[in-house]
Amino acid sequence: MARNHPNLRETVTLATAAGLWLAVIAIVSAVHGGSQPALQVAQILPGMALAFSAEPLGALFALVAATLWIPTAIYAIGYMRGHHVPNQTRFFACFPLALASAMGIAFADNLFTLFVFYELLTLSTYPLVAHAGNEAAQRGARTYLFLLMGTSIGLLLPALIWTAMATGTLEFRPGGILAGHLPPHSAAILYALFLFGIGKAALMPFHRWLPGAMVAPTPVSALLHAVAVVKAGVFTVLKVTYYIFGLEFLQETGASTILAYVAGFTLVAASLVALTQDNLKARLAYSTVSQLSYIILGAATATAAGIMGGGLHIVMHAFGKITLFFCAGAILVAAHKSRVSELDGLGRRMPLTFAAFAIAAVSVAGLPPGGGTWSKWLLATAAMEDQQPLLLAALLFSTLLNLAYLMPVVGRAFFRPLPAGSAPGISEAPLACLLPLCFTALATLALFFWPDPILALLSPLHPGVFALGP
Repeated sequence: MARNHPNLRETVTLATAAGLWLAVIAIVSAVHGGSQPALQVAQILPGMALAFSAEPLGALFALVAATLWIPTAIYAIGYMRGHHVPNQTRFFACFPLALASAMGIAFADNLFTLFVFYELLTLSTYPLVAHAGNEAAQRGARTYLFLLMGTSIGLLLPALIWTAMATGTLEFRPGGILAGHLPPHSAAILYALFLFGIGKAALMPFHRWLPGAMVAPTPVSALLHAVAVVKAGVFTVLKVTYYIFGLEFLQETGASTILAYVAGFTLVAASLVALTQDNLKARLAYSTVSQLSYIILGAATATAAGIMGGGLHIVMHAFGKITLFFCAGAILVAAHKSRVSELDGLGRRMPLTFAAFAIAAVSVAGLPPGGGTWSKWLLATAAMEDQQPLLLAALLFSTLLNLAYLMPVVGRAFFRPLPAGSAPGISEAPLACLLPLCFTALATLALFFWPDPILALLSPLHPGVFALGP
């Protein structure tokens, strides 16, 4: 029925997004008030239940995903109509399935529940990656499915089984469950299985699915990079670090040190690759690979600043990166341009779009007045607390690389003339595309001035440790 009634289909989409946001707000309010809502759906085996509970990290991830779904839904309507994308009903049907899976990950009470919804998220987003139906889309979707399912079944599942055999439980507990059950060398191997098995975190060398998935429509790229998929990956890394291993256990065993250096290598190497990409979405994809490793590095330092900085960076990167992808899609819809080398002079025709891109680029780079300033400050603090000067150097060098691959987009758009013979009549994208990118760009500024509510939500992890704000 929705196929023939697009207005009804899109009304249902927006109503569902709004309903989810209201439900998540209620849960977040309860967590902020000190409660921990919980629900057990089924007992599968002794010690293995399909169960949900709300804690600070999960509440934060759910809040980011639910909040960003609303502008993404509005943007998707403008993009799909403006770009005349086929099979829009299938697209809008898969989107809520992906968000439902993300909510299952956010509120999972144990590793079994998280694993179930982690796999459901992969399966529900596969049709979105393959949406175009051409050979490039099918090839990208196959890479997406193979790498994500391969890492989760080949590495993450054995890590879960090992954890259950060592401890007798898969429950998430503050302080972790592994202390006293594993020697240091075994803990290091198990931590590596988790981090590489969580393929959605895109740690090298299991990152190729992310650039390959850029054949999907831009709203799907926003879903992959900001709303659900990669954030589910790094959220899982933080949750496993804090609730399965525990910071004290990781510090005592040094189990996470090597993985911190793998993350440091990834964030620099991916930034260098981003510099070479002329396709705008590919450049942003490698930027995401780099930015995710900031969060993994924060977790692997096994410090309070690392966990808080990683949680904060989930929010800051989500708003910054979704803005960048919204801008890339708006440029494609309005000007039919997809390469950085084709953007000369477009800032005069699309000033709001490129201004939003500039604001988001500054935030992703971690500079004032972007919200990313605070998360990168905490991550740098974590590297110093862990006495890792090389990791601190990698963080600082990557910030310069962030500017090197993002700011040329702005420079070309505003400071170079339009090429002779450019198509007349290029202007801003449709309002449904323009409004969401302006909203998320302004949100990155707001997060610079008011980061404390997010840290207040995370404060039960380390009460009274941090307070930020200019």
